[in-house]
Amino acid sequence: MVDLPHLPIAPLFVPGSRPDRFAKAAASGADAVIIDLEDAVAAVDKEEARKAVLAHANSLKPPVIVRINARGTPWYDNDTKAVSSIDIAAVMLPKAECAADIVDLSARFGHHTAIIALVETAAGLADLPQILAAPNIALIAFGSIDFALDLGCVHEQHALLAARSEIVWRSRAAKCGAPLDGVTTDLDSQDAVEADARYAATLGFGGKMAIHPRQIDPIRRAFTPGEAMIAWAERVMATAASGTAKRVDGQMIDRPVIERARRVLASIRG
Repeated sequence: MVDLPHLPIAPLFVPGSRPDRFAKAAASGADAVIIDLEDAVAAVDKEEARKAVLAHANSLKPPVIVRINARGTPWYDNDTKAVSSIDIAAVMLPKAECAADIVDLSARFGHHTAIIALVETAAGLADLPQILAAPNIALIAFGSIDFALDLGCVHEQHALLAARSEIVWRSRAAKCGAPLDGVTTDLDSQDAVEADARYAATLGFGGKMAIHPRQIDPIRRAFTPGEAMIAWAERVMATAASGTAKRVDGQMIDRPVIERARRVLASIRG
């Protein structure tokens, strides 16, 4: 396992074939930029996109993650050769389905590059414990749209609840970073992306991937404690420090409640 120094909350995808958008993505407020060599890039543009990554990735802020093409595709070898030659925050592997996929990628990148495994098939979920135990894994991302397609189910919260919950608790059990939830395809409604992000946050996800700059603020809001939650956490910590009252807002104060309050306040203080 490899730790990312800062786990992203709202990383933004940008097509690798559109280097003219790289700087805009970096200035969007996203806490990581995911340069995509996979789905967002047509087959005829793969080589040019690879060259664009090599030319621009190291000059971008914030941290850069590169989503390469899946193992077994015609582009995997060239992607790994090119991307392993530059300094990036992490490499994202789509269609991660078994530990061997991660072991192969780790060997190609060396033992210091963080890997984000994108789980988007039933096979990937079934082998999740082995994927999480593979070298260089930093965290899991959930490719919910492709996962629903693979299962033949609707892309709705209730249909994917079991998969989302398993990704969260298995990540925690493996002591990996909190996973990233999949994208919301509705680009017009900030309410929709914020609702999706809040749902993911309630399940224990650590962030959600974005596909447009206007989605970043709603995602951040969803994963940031509100004023009421912060005020509650402050009351709990003050009560715990006083050693007197044992209740706050009618709730008994015990170790789990105190720890939850501590985490709320830590999340807003960086």
